[in-house]
Amino acid sequence: MRIGLFATCLGDTLFPEAVKSTAVLLARLGHDVVFPPEQTCCGQMHVNTGYQREPVPLVRGFAEQFGDPSIEAVVMPSGSCAGSVRHQHEIVAERYGDAALRAGVATVKAKTYELSEFLVDVLDVTRVGAYFPHRVTYHPTCHSLRMLRVGDKPLRLLRAVDGIDLVELPEADACCGFGGTFAVKNGETSSAMLQDKMRHVTGTGADVCTAGDASCLMHIGGGLSRIKAGTRTLHLAQILAATRTSPYALTEAAR
Repeated sequence: MRIGLFATCLGDTLFPEAVKSTAVLLARLGHDVVFPPEQTCCGQMHVNTGYQREPVPLVRGFAEQFGDPSIEAVVMPSGSCAGSVRHQHEIVAERYGDAALRAGVATVKAKTYELSEFLVDVLDVTRVGAYFPHRVTYHPTCHSLRMLRVGDKPLRLLRAVDGIDLVELPEADACCGFGGTFAVKNGETSSAMLQDKMRHVTGTGADVCTAGDASCLMHIGGGLSRIKAGTRTLHLAQILAATRTSPYALTEAAR
């Protein structure tokens, strides 16, 4: 299958290893991964903040970059961005776009997936040859859980990783408090939610807290770093890309 990889803004600027790991994983499973070079922001942050007209050029650009008929699926290591493409782009196109944009958005929407749902629902795999001999807990992000409804797909993938010690996160479905500009506009509430999430994460004794969204990992990881918790955050794609021959080095310095 020819797969178009969408890096996302945070993946491009702060978490490139998550994007690289997604490409490595999909290629290892036998697929042709392409990276449309002119891709930009999907426009999620604009829509989430109430600016629905402004992202029209971004939505149009996304539809043009990934609407190539040779691209059979569009995959991204982000539930929030996949949710934006599948739900918000249609709203923007209907309200402020033209017929061409609406058609382009519909075409791309039908073949867009978050990484875990693509692996489980489309490729029908859970065991991807991963090896990660560490204690891990999983945080289900809000957009993946509530908008995309990926359910336990990330957990099914993690349970099939060789060597992993997967521990349940208490109150896992509670938001970490990030929510994009919510963390800025409602700082005290966001910080309180983060404190709860960190308490549950550290209580598991996990070496790693993983998730499918870099934004949540940035928020949780920043908090854990400030309290010197000894638990680090790592994207789901990086765990799934690790193998016995190319293991992920979870050094003390990196924790």
